[in-house]
Amino acid sequence: MQRLIISPSRFLSVDRTQLGESARKAAVLVVVGAPFLATGVAIVQLWQWAVTWSDLALLIGMYLPISLGVTAGFHRMLTHRSFRAHPVVRAILLICGSMAVEGTAITWAANHLKHHALADKEGDPHSPVDGLFHAHLGWLFTPDDADPQVYCRHLLKDPVVVFVDRTFLLWVALSLLIPFAIGGWTGLLWGGLVRMFYVHHVTWSVNSVCHTLGRRSFETSDRSRNQWTVGLLALGEGWHNNHHAFPRSAIHGLDRWQFDASAWLIAGLERLGLARDVQRIAPDVIVRKRIG
Repeated sequence: MQRLIISPSRFLSVDRTQLGESARKAAVLVVVGAPFLATGVAIVQLWQWAVTWSDLALLIGMYLPISLGVTAGFHRMLTHRSFRAHPVVRAILLICGSMAVEGTAITWAANHLKHHALADKEGDPHSPVDGLFHAHLGWLFTPDDADPQVYCRHLLKDPVVVFVDRTFLLWVALSLLIPFAIGGWTGLLWGGLVRMFYVHHVTWSVNSVCHTLGRRSFETSDRSRNQWTVGLLALGEGWHNNHHAFPRSAIHGLDRWQFDASAWLIAGLERLGLARDVQRIAPDVIVRKRIG
C-alpha cells in the first residue's frame, strides 16, 4: 500500500499563497468600500447643508492634480510614452497618480498595456465582454495582474519610476494626511475619501462605460467609444475611441469641441520647456481614418 506523504513545506507554501491572495482581496475591498461608505456619509451631510465651501474646494483641489496624475502621468506619459517630461515633472505626475490609490505606477502601466494588446478579447483585464461590472471594478479582485517583464520591462530600469513605485504607500498616506492637515476630519472626508471615490469610478468608467456606450469616430478592432460625460469628468480620457485609434497621441480630444484638460496640461508643460517629444497625429491621417 502506497503511503500518502504530505510535505509540510509544500502545505505551508500553498497556505501562504492563499493567505496572500486573501489579504490582497481584503485590501482591494477596503480601498473600494471605504470611499463608497464615506461618500454615503458625505451625501447625508450635503442633504443637511452641513458642508462648507472649504470642504468642496478641498475636494476639487485634490481631485484635479491627482486625476491629472492618472491621465497625463500614468496613462499618456508612462504607459503610452506620448511625451517626455523633465525628471522633476515626471516624478510629480507619478506621485499624483499614485495618490489616486489605483495601484503602483508599474502595475498600472502593465495592466493598461495588456488591455491594449488584448482589447475586448480573451485575456483583456477589464472588458465589458466579461460583464459591465467586471469591466468597472470586478477585475480588481482577480489575481492575474499583467507581468511588467512582459508588457513594460523598460520601466523597471527607470530610476524615477522605480522610486515612486516602491514608495507607493507613502503617497497613499500623504493623499489622506494632506486634506486632514488642511481641513481636519471633514477635510479627510471630502478631500480624501470622497475624492478617492470619484477618481476611482471616473477612471473605471473609461474601462466600462467607454467600451459600452457612446459614439465611434474611428474603426478599431475593439469596442471603444467616445463618451462626452466621461470626457468631461476624466479630463479628456472619455474620448476613448480616439485613443484606441491613435494610442500614442498625447491629445485624445481630436475635435475642437472635445474637452481635454490633460492635453492642455501637456501643451503647457511643452511651452515651458518641461515636456518634449509630444506625440500628435497629422490632421490628414485623422481625416483618412475617420468613419464616414
